[in-house]
Amino acid sequence: MKFVLMSVCALLAFAAAQEEQYTSRFDTIDLDEILKSDRLFRNYFQCLMDEGRCTPEGNELKRVLPEALETNCAKCTEKQRQDGLRAIRYMTENRPEEWKALRARYDPEDKYFTLYVADAEKEGIKL
Repeated sequence: MKFVLMSVCALLAFAAAQEEQYTSRFDTIDLDEILKSDRLFRNYFQCLMDEGRCTPEGNELKRVLPEALETNCAKCTEKQRQDGLRAIRYMTENRPEEWKALRARYDPEDKYFTLYVADAEKEGIKL
């Protein structure tokens, strides 16, 4: 009986932990393809800025982005964290105007910028 109870508790803990992460359904998307394509990049950018249509992936990103910023990506998978850093690095180095627009939209008070600037610098990203 004790074993069954422990097993049920472990299963519930595992299920709760799984719910604590964002979906990994889109983790197989080729981020480099999006970043290297003006058309794809523009589509995602316009989606995030509410200036264009969104793919299912874009809608999911737009939905979780505010919470991810607020919680330092606490529910992100490791792949999502790495892709986020790569996207930020790419935008700061190659698309500074779009980076400024996204910052203005999702961090108008520079609240998150201030929190994460040191972490970004550790990753070699100059914000």
